[in-house]
Amino acid sequence: MDASLDASAQRQEIQRLTAGFDPRLLPLLPAPTLAPALAPMQLQADFLRQRFAQQLAAPRPAAPLELAERPWLDKPLTPSAVLLPLVQRETLQVLLTQRAASLNNHAGQIAFAGGRVDASDADAVACALREAREEIGLDAAHIEVLGTLAPYTTGTAFEITPVVALVRPGFALQLNRAEVDSAFEIALPHLMNPQAHFQQQAQAGGVQRHWWAMPSTDAQGQERFVWGASAGILRSLYQFLRAPQP
Repeated sequence: MDASLDASAQRQEIQRLTAGFDPRLLPLLPAPTLAPALAPMQLQADFLRQRFAQQLAAPRPAAPLELAERPWLDKPLTPSAVLLPLVQRETLQVLLTQRAASLNNHAGQIAFAGGRVDASDADAVACALREAREEIGLDAAHIEVLGTLAPYTTGTAFEITPVVALVRPGFALQLNRAEVDSAFEIALPHLMNPQAHFQQQAQAGGVQRHWWAMPSTDAQGQERFVWGASAGILRSLYQFLRAPQP
């Protein structure tokens, strides 16, 4: 791509080149350093409650993965939030969605329910709860908010606050089919296993892009490929849980 193109043109070119992009066709690269495994007790609801109550700042995602995006962040960051729901089954399960194939951006990708913070939202938590209700019909009566992770900045200039919450079973989802094709659960121990955390990279619009990827299988046995911002946020949760406690 011509280096003379400004950042806005770069972003448009990247969006054009990545339309229909399938990361499953790219190699899975091991993380630069093998991170330690979490203890089973660190994946229990009581530990999570205690860990978030300590209100320690969560580490940001690995710097190289963020810095690679910076050349085309030419506009103010858009405050956004997602709900990272942990369903309280025998083993904690992460509730994820597959975005509708008809969407203009990120169609068919695996994501958390979320979106831009509206003027009517009191804060990022209120935004995440609202979006979860609107997108998948998850009632706040089933949700116990634990806290937030450090904001995750994307190459498309969204500053996403992940809101981590426990979800009591017994809820009934009602998907907004204009935004979501399906909702499913993946076991938290798998997504927090550093041996399941890979990196991928590709050249797009003159920018070498890097991201996390986590090949997974959902509770129904269907293969799911978690990548991009969703995988980066899960990696942030892993980093938060393994950080030293005071």
